[in-house]
Amino acid sequence: MTHRPGRLEGLTCLIVGGTGGIGLASARRFVEEGARLVISGRCDESARFAVEQLDLTGGVETLVADLAQPDAIADLVPKAVAILGGRLDILFHVAGMSGRRFGDGPLDSCTDDGWDTVLNANARAVFLTNRAAVRQMKGQAIDPAGLRGTVLNVGSVLGWSPSPVLFNTFAYAASKAAIRGMTINAAATYAPDRIRFNLLAPALIDTPMAARAVSDPTILAYLRTKQPMTGGPGLPIDCAEAALYLCEPASRFITGTVLDVDGGWCVSEGQHS
Repeated sequence: MTHRPGRLEGLTCLIVGGTGGIGLASARRFVEEGARLVISGRCDESARFAVEQLDLTGGVETLVADLAQPDAIADLVPKAVAILGGRLDILFHVAGMSGRRFGDGPLDSCTDDGWDTVLNANARAVFLTNRAAVRQMKGQAIDPAGLRGTVLNVGSVLGWSPSPVLFNTFAYAASKAAIRGMTINAAATYAPDRIRFNLLAPALIDTPMAARAVSDPTILAYLRTKQPMTGGPGLPIDCAEAALYLCEPASRFITGTVLDVDGGWCVSEGQHS
């Protein structure tokens, strides 16, 4: 039987936030499709968990970096490049946070700490990893697909399709809107260098970060009409499959796009009971 190469066969990849939820589901699919992979997590425990979960699909290198530590985030790409043998084909930045416990909320009640914590962990962290990645990729040779590299970031539909009754976190929305702007600006800037930038924008996905929301009966009732394609939260694999497409060579002609993975969120009114 002829071996069919994987969709990411031989490509090197760093997934920032690859130890849980969307990142872990994506790591599994990327490895299955032949990627050489480094994943980062917030702590040693999350990294060990991810390795255990991915054990059946091959070896994966891990790095630890706390989003609250800018120096640690900035060092991720150089460390990953060293592990991967000097080239980075794909950066997938998944990691982010919700800042309710730090004081995020509606504009009139969002605290300074809530704003600073969320913007640093979300927008600033993406800035740091994306900057390091593009500096690396600009010096790389063009690959057989005609690319020097691919960057995929994760935003949120809440950055441009708000739901103020149940999901009113001002700093979070601002941070995700900022990531959209950064991604599109970078796509325009680095297309001549054959470096792609795209954005994945999920609605409510059943991940550990969304545990509060997906267990709330009021929110689940709302999702029946707000995310009518499933009538409930999406699954990490829904985002992983979309990420795989935007990172594989088959999508080499796509840059500067925002792909809403939202079960109909952005085109549905949603009914509050």
